[in-house]
Amino acid sequence: MEVEARNLDKKDFLGKSDPFLEFFRQGDGKWHLVYRSEVIKNNLNPTWKRFSVPVQHFCGGNPSTPIQVRCSDYDSDGSHDLIGTFHTSLAQLQAVPAEFECIHPEKQQKKKSYKNSGTIRVKICRVETEYSFLDYVMGGCQINFTVGVDFTGSNGDPSSPDSLHYLSPAGVNEYLMALWSVGSVVQDYDSDKLFPAFGFGAQVPPDWQVSHEFALNFNPSNPYCAGIQGIVDAYRQALPQVRLYGPTNFAPIINHVARFAAQAAHQGTASQYFVLLLLTDGAVTDVEATREAVVRASNLPMSVIIVGVGGADFEAMEQLDADGGPLHTRSGQAAARDIVQFVPYRRFQNAPREALAQTVLAEVPTQLVSYFRAQGWAPLKPLPPSAKDPAQAPQA
Repeated sequence: MEVEARNLDKKDFLGKSDPFLEFFRQGDGKWHLVYRSEVIKNNLNPTWKRFSVPVQHFCGGNPSTPIQVRCSDYDSDGSHDLIGTFHTSLAQLQAVPAEFECIHPEKQQKKKSYKNSGTIRVKICRVETEYSFLDYVMGGCQINFTVGVDFTGSNGDPSSPDSLHYLSPAGVNEYLMALWSVGSVVQDYDSDKLFPAFGFGAQVPPDWQVSHEFALNFNPSNPYCAGIQGIVDAYRQALPQVRLYGPTNFAPIINHVARFAAQAAHQGTASQYFVLLLLTDGAVTDVEATREAVVRASNLPMSVIIVGVGGADFEAMEQLDADGGPLHTRSGQAAARDIVQFVPYRRFQNAPREALAQTVLAEVPTQLVSYFRAQGWAPLKPLPPSAKDPAQAPQA
């Protein structure tokens, strides 16, 4: 909603009024404050900032619930002076542009010639549905899960027991444990359970060139693995066939997934979202190129999850997970939204398996919703109202 006022009464002895608005809804015979605007100093014709408030909170979900609007002059000691008030409802406010006379009851009684203490005009009043992650998934949004595994030399020689790629007699290592715990949750959102899986940072046969995005199954035209087990099998087969090398470049694999995300975005519907899971020992070389790739990808339907394996210094990874503010490229371009979630695996080594998955995937639902909301895309197939739990009622 966006509201402005015209010709408000002057309340201050020396200057004009400092007006602010309060909205109250009626309930249980009382008036409950539902929204208070900012104060606009020294202005009798103010336009307040646009605001949004849940419909449930604003009028209990009922467009005809009585709403009282009070316009007051702010005083720093808290003794705010009433300029005027009027009664309305959400239904009336939506008839934009709606105009209301601001009436001061005492002045109205005292003066026969009293008209009003100014007018309040509603410029914008829209009810918008806020969809949840579940609305999009149930509406048919496909979550495409891609895995990237770090095969750089800093992991250590796979045949040596202190290497992060060393397979124990039981056939497991930190990379596989992290893949299992995250992948087993994500795979349930992917209908075909076919996952492209890549390695990076190794010299690969037959020409032993370093590759930063080679298919784990060595089939570049069809890098898909069947289920998480398929990725595990491809990884176990690839490990003895490649030479761990370097440097550690994330940008190529991020850009690889971004190309698919860009194609999906061209469809203009909430039909696909991409999640890239990077498993790495963390010593990233191409920090600047990675930042550029992440900032570009922040405008696409994708998220990047980085699981740090081993005990290295993950400071560069922490920077990519821009929890302290938006990520910037060297040229100053800011990310449209935070799409990276970084989690060090060692912190969860002795915790139940679900704990890692829960932390790793904690931000993906909000990242997906924030992308589709910014595009203005509703779920492909909206759910019938009866299918929703009332607590999940759309918010405005």
